[in-house]
Amino acid sequence: MITAEWKPIPELVGYLRGHQKVLLLGCATCVAECAAGGEREVETLAPLLRMALAKEGSPVEIITGTLERQCEPEFIEPFVPAAEGVDAIMSLACGIGMQLLAERFPQIAFYPGVNTTSLSLREAPGLWTTRCAACGDCVLGETFGLCPVSRCAKSLLNGPCGGTRTSGSCEISEDTPCIWNLIVERAKARGQLDRLSAVRRPKDWSNSPAGGPKRMLREDLRP
Repeated sequence: MITAEWKPIPELVGYLRGHQKVLLLGCATCVAECAAGGEREVETLAPLLRMALAKEGSPVEIITGTLERQCEPEFIEPFVPAAEGVDAIMSLACGIGMQLLAERFPQIAFYPGVNTTSLSLREAPGLWTTRCAACGDCVLGETFGLCPVSRCAKSLLNGPCGGTRTSGSCEISEDTPCIWNLIVERAKARGQLDRLSAVRRPKDWSNSPAGGPKRMLREDLRP
């Protein structure tokens, strides 16, 4: 899932200062799951912003709403009437949903309410950990389902560095497991340790965001 977290309240207040009517819009999927942008978070954030703006003498009318998904055009259309008469929209969706919303209402000032942080897994209540870097060249089939690109501090593809601790943790923190230690242990458990002796090819980083904006085209799905 995509995770996000609220921007600092002073930053949000700075965005809205001087506006008259603002639509604070949440998203009921990923950012709701990580407690950053669902309906509950929208209804919690709105009064905080109202009070902060009123306290400094810049009261703003803030109306609220939550879409099922901001990253799909068909879910945005029903909210078009709600956007009429507002002079700003603040989105609590991920960066993908935010951009689609901003494209739909280019004439209205647009502001992000959250920082998109990662593609993560909910490991425990209140804890999300990054498991995918969306690199465009997946190696999970070669590393026993464990991703060294996102979970190694150096994104190493051919085994651990010299900084791995004897405890099996990464040199950056005792609380961070060395992913290559986990890969080796999983290979051992499957009796396939020899598979790790093969040198993995240099990564094709042209498929990653470093190669510029990406497009995925499926001709079989096009009308």
